[in-house]
Amino acid sequence: MIPINENAPVKAKKSIQIDALPQIVWKLLSEIDKWNEWNQDIKQSKLNGELEAGSTFDWSSGGAKISSTLHSVIPQKVIGWSGKAFGAYAIHNWSISEVNGNTEVWVEESMEGTLMRIFRGYMQNTLDNGMNRWLEQLKEAAEKN
Repeated sequence: MIPINENAPVKAKKSIQIDALPQIVWKLLSEIDKWNEWNQDIKQSKLNGELEAGSTFDWSSGGAKISSTLHSVIPQKVIGWSGKAFGAYAIHNWSISEVNGNTEVWVEESMEGTLMRIFRGYMQNTLDNGMNRWLEQLKEAAEKN
């Protein structure tokens, strides 16, 4: 997995406990074309190829069109990508593990670039809120299955 840039002006790490099997959580995260079925912030998402490192996907979230490249895919464990949007470069990683019959999900992201430095406070708040929504919606969708 490519680590996030700890020196980036905007970065966040968050986790959540989900009362569902890791396989259910993995299915939701790895079926990129279906993200908009459970994540209200994502309008569209399309994987261009197989679910493997090096494959690209295009998606839109919060009004932004984003092109990303998968850098890490370890089934049931890790999915991560990097991408560019808003004149920024981001690294985003998800990790899944089983803990006492539940699933613990960690997400981390770093964002760098001129706009991230100029609008650091606003973008940090946007990233924090967006990550919280992803985790809450992931939890809700996984626990319905």
